[in-house]
Amino acid sequence: MRFRDKRSNSQLPEVNLVPMMDVLMTVLTFFIIVSMTLTGQQILNLNLPQTSGAGSDGEAAKRKTLVVGLKADRQTVINNQPVNPDQLAQQMRKFLAENPNGVVLLKADRELTYESVAQLLKTMRDIGGDRVSLAIERKDS
Repeated sequence: MRFRDKRSNSQLPEVNLVPMMDVLMTVLTFFIIVSMTLTGQQILNLNLPQTSGAGSDGEAAKRKTLVVGLKADRQTVINNQPVNPDQLAQQMRKFLAENPNGVVLLKADRELTYESVAQLLKTMRDIGGDRVSLAIERKDS
């Protein structure tokens, strides 16, 4: 005499996906938090200054540079010649038009206040965009 199990014929086995989804959501949350921690600079829209090694890389060496100076008496100079804001804008536009990969570098006296340097950098950034940089002196330890 044969006996049949009624349970085996009635339904296919069920897979409970809820615990698996909980585990996946936990792993996803972990990776999101870790990636936000590692890229915190981009979250705040800040690009912090970075230093490179002792030499310059090949790409930076190929770029032409226009050096703008800001003296302690707040006088702006290009090639050791004093310029007013209109002349600065004109020379920067001309340089950037002639040198599509060129950069403009601001060298400011260390005795100046942050505010005066930031004002000139803002003016230069309005003209040159992301091709404007602030030069810093690197201390060798």
